Amino acid sequence: MRRVVILGSTGSIGTQALDVIRANPHRFEVVGLAAGTDRAGVEAQAAEFGVDEVALGAAEAVRLVRDIPADVVLNGITGSVGLGPTLAALEEGRTLALANKESLIVGGDLVTRLAAPGQIVPVDSEHSAIAQALRSGEPEEVRRLVLTASGGPFRGRSRAELGDVTPAQALAHPTWDMGRVVTTNSATLVNKGLEVIEAHLLFDVPYERIDVVVHPQSIVHSMVEFLDGSTIAQASPPDMRLPISLGLDWPHRIAGVGVPLDWTAATQWTFEPLDEEAFGSVALAKRVGGAGGTYPAVFNAANEQAVDAFHEGRLSFLGIVEVIERVVDRHDAPAELTRESLADAEAWARRTADTVIAAL
Repeated sequence: MRRVVILGSTGSIGTQALDVIRANPHRFEVVGLAAGTDRAGVEAQAAEFGVDEVALGAAEAVRLVRDIPADVVLNGITGSVGLGPTLAALEEGRTLALANKESLIVGGDLVTRLAAPGQIVPVDSEHSAIAQALRSGEPEEVRRLVLTASGGPFRGRSRAELGDVTPAQALAHPTWDMGRVVTTNSATLVNKGLEVIEAHLLFDVPYERIDVVVHPQSIVHSMVEFLDGSTIAQASPPDMRLPISLGLDWPHRIAGVGVPLDWTAATQWTFEPLDEEAFGSVALAKRVGGAGGTYPAVFNAANEQAVDAFHEGRLSFLGIVEVIERVVDRHDAPAELTRESLADAEAWARRTADTVIAAL
């Protein structure tokens, strides 16, 4: 029986994790729940699962992680506010099932230095796929990682055709049901850029050996290419319950958590190169990741400000990545990466992004 704390329990990842646990009461016990602001929602979950400890907000989530003995902490919080709970889970020696990619990307070396081997288990479908495929070989046998991207709602559009995109169109993702920020990030492919940085930090593969390919069916979730020319791919229908279940009990698999592919029906999977002229966010993320330090935090914070401005009608769709790039170009990273320097860099990035947005 694994004792589980779920952060972001009322969001998409949290509710699907509870679906997995509800169907497998003999394998998991929920011992703590944290939500953002949905008190009624988290209290209803606590009543159903017999949980005594609940929390609201990131600061209370940190307290929850530190105070409650648990085997695994699932961090499903959205945004860089998840950094504190991520660091707390690692410091307390919990297995960290990580869906909150921003905390790893923003924290960078602060997170990876704390983590023991195998302590972080990725929950993103792409990184879960890579982790599964990597079990087929040794680290020194890996030639490259290939992350797949659905292409979002604007796959196939030229840069010129993206100028008048509306927020409603950006939220119409063809495959995944996600929140506003993540769905918009998928439309700009900022999300894929963040995932490239995450893959580098999780698997210690250089950026020049991490590629992105567009796969609109979202069946192959990512691939690992080995030195002998073989490629191992993880394929399954798009359902987050599968990577969530692996995150909760890695590396063990749970029967029936997902629906297998139907190999009796004719089907086609397609793969296309990424249009880096229309979607420059991935190349920018690689540059930011290579710079390291506080640059990824600045990238993420500027993006969050730009996404808000886009949905409020103060910025165009193409303006999102333009704002990020301008803020990144103005950044002068401190000599040392600390929690304080990260907080300062994020605050600076948000102020600077607001200034750039107002001037566009």
